[in-house]
Amino acid sequence: MEMTETIVVRAARRDDMASVVAIYNDAVARTTATFDYDPRSLAQQEGLFDDKQRDGYGFVVAEDAAAGVLGFATYGLFRSRPGWRFACEHSVYVGAAARRRGVGRRLIAPLVEHARGRGFHTMVGVVDAGNAASMALHHACGFETFGLLKEAGFKFDRWLDVAFVGLRL
Repeated sequence: MEMTETIVVRAARRDDMASVVAIYNDAVARTTATFDYDPRSLAQQEGLFDDKQRDGYGFVVAEDAAAGVLGFATYGLFRSRPGWRFACEHSVYVGAAARRRGVGRRLIAPLVEHARGRGFHTMVGVVDAGNAASMALHHACGFETFGLLKEAGFKFDRWLDVAFVGLRL
């Protein structure tokens, strides 16, 4: 994939969802960035996007004029009970060809600002603790490791430790 030096982070649109679901489904098939086993359909992804729009949660994409959508990030409530209403959980995914180029950092920053503007106090990420790149990205963006669940995830026929990373907004 050829990329230019001009990467724009902008609000996602419904017509971005084909690119978003392709990036997500690649992560499902090849990585532990998600613990999903089955790919998502375009209709499912569009439904998730519509829900985020309806509920006012941030959903951004990083786009390169030559390469198209390189990655995406979004957030929603961490848990649904009232006592959790000030905590949100985010997700960030970068396409394989665009990783380690600063795209993840560029996606997280506006998401943090959006959540702060909505009155959230803490942003949480749930990360495969063995995913050194994701852990480093989150720490570089100011997240702390809040806790570790030993062997709480299972994918690719192995147990995975799960880190809770958090940022006080």
